[in-house]
Amino acid sequence: LLGVAAVVVAAGWVRAEPKGEQSVDLIGKNEVYGDIRHEVNVYVKVFTNSPFLVCMDLALSQERIIDPRYLWIGPDGRDLGGQRYVNLTETGKLMVMGFRESMSGAYTCTLSHKIIETTTQEETELVEAYKFMVYAYREADHAYQVSVRFSTMHCKLKTNGLFVEKLNKILNSIISYLTCHIVESSYKCHSIWTAKNGLQHELFINILVNPFAPGWEEICLKVPYDCEDGTNRRARQAAEQIGKFFHQLRQILKYEFHAVPAVQYVDNSFSMTPIDSCRPGFGKNHHTHQNCASCCVVCGPGTYSPNNEVTCRTCARPQAKMYGAKSC
Repeated sequence: LLGVAAVVVAAGWVRAEPKGEQSVDLIGKNEVYGDIRHEVNVYVKVFTNSPFLVCMDLALSQERIIDPRYLWIGPDGRDLGGQRYVNLTETGKLMVMGFRESMSGAYTCTLSHKIIETTTQEETELVEAYKFMVYAYREADHAYQVSVRFSTMHCKLKTNGLFVEKLNKILNSIISYLTCHIVESSYKCHSIWTAKNGLQHELFINILVNPFAPGWEEICLKVPYDCEDGTNRRARQAAEQIGKFFHQLRQILKYEFHAVPAVQYVDNSFSMTPIDSCRPGFGKNHHTHQNCASCCVVCGPGTYSPNNEVTCRTCARPQAKMYGAKSC
């Protein structure tokens, strides 16, 4: 038997990834077929429309269906017929529009249709049920861990700390126009001995660049629906601007200073690493949501996320019965 199928929906495209022996590619068709043997997982990016959930399996869709009747039930147990937030076609296809975390849950469809025996014209009614587990998700927010090294005259110099403090102020001023800022900064000094250079001392500096500096809310208000894509773009631009600064700094220290500064940038020591975080009410779960492992998926009932961590916490007492809980 096939495992649980999964579909990821973002920016108008659909990917279906059944685990097991078969793979059904639905890219561009914007349709997801059910399966009477198991539920189908569907992941919909917040504020977008879901794909059409089709109330039949792929094999049945190739056959002639007589007198079909469809009944769609939403996560709250109500009939979805006539609801303003859904597009329900005559052929049993359901689209949930403007998807939000509260819309997550089980969408079930019952298909009733007839089979007519050719010789006797005897009619038999068949009833088949399809279940779709639909989850809201967001892209992860990216902060960037920036690492860089500087050589210094000695690890015990008081000026080392002053240098790092001044460096942080300069970097903050460089990225302020992107509404990004440094939220964490640390350094350690290590003594390094090599046969080629003898004993040297280096400052290992780590800073965390965050895209949520004061004023970021105003930027997001200018963007329809959600600003996570723009936020991630600003964070990456800020990290790249810092990298450009260090490249230029090497040239300045090398060619424009007549005296050798006490602190020197170590060539090619700059690196930046994205660090994911999820919005409150969302988290990552590689086991439960294998086919959307990089997504921040809405926290399920009995779990919650109060901050920007990447995992949903389990409630001590499972009082949170809704999706997207930020507290129990």
